[in-house]
Amino acid sequence: MAHRGASAEAPEHTLAAYTTAFGLGVDGIECDVRLTADHHLVCVHDRRVDRTSNGDGVISTLELAHLEGLDWGSWKHLDDGSAPEGADRDPERGRLLTLRRLLDALTRQNQELLTLVETKHPTRYGGLVERQLVTVLREFALTGGDRPNQPHVRVMSFSLLALMRMRGLAPDVPLVYLVEQSAPRFSWDGSLPTGITAVGLDVRIVRRTPSVVHAHHRRGHTVYVWTVNDDEDVERCAELGVDVIISDRPRHVLALLD
Repeated sequence: MAHRGASAEAPEHTLAAYTTAFGLGVDGIECDVRLTADHHLVCVHDRRVDRTSNGDGVISTLELAHLEGLDWGSWKHLDDGSAPEGADRDPERGRLLTLRRLLDALTRQNQELLTLVETKHPTRYGGLVERQLVTVLREFALTGGDRPNQPHVRVMSFSLLALMRMRGLAPDVPLVYLVEQSAPRFSWDGSLPTGITAVGLDVRIVRRTPSVVHAHHRRGHTVYVWTVNDDEDVERCAELGVDVIISDRPRHVLALLD
């Protein structure tokens, strides 16, 4: 799974990052969504725009038109400090990506790509995030369960309340409960809240307590692990039988697993 697209190679959450991932033959992609001041869902991880654009401010206080005027690509450099070859010629490299544009690109692939959408909380808009998400998914007929040759959507969140809202709004969309290293131990023993059958584990949990993967598998849960970039972590996840590996480096991970 390409985390924020092929984000080691292209600016995260840009269409360029996702099209790069499609070209690699990934099994799916992951994106984060936030709500703008005028209630559009945009693919941005951080609460503020400062790290990944040439602007400043909080996403939820800025309108889509303003955000679309920012440069979302120039901050990105390769590991050696250079810009990727051809970056200046790619019109999508610095353009903000909305969820609608991402889903349009996904549906055009005509593949059953696993599509992980993480709703970010807390936010001033609360449940409006999930309501808007369901509205957009319905536009693409993606709330009625998995269909052939179409994206297979999963909604993820660290917020149990957000997942419960999704279950009420779109009960046929599978949910993934994200668990970070500092989470209470109840989520490490294989238990999950009622109605949720997939867990997204922080890779640091798997390093420290690999038995948690088996604990969830024994209960019939699907196990996702994020963010898996190091060779040792890739090999550990493969040995443990992790169902979904989420990585910034899908090209490298695919080569390791080949």
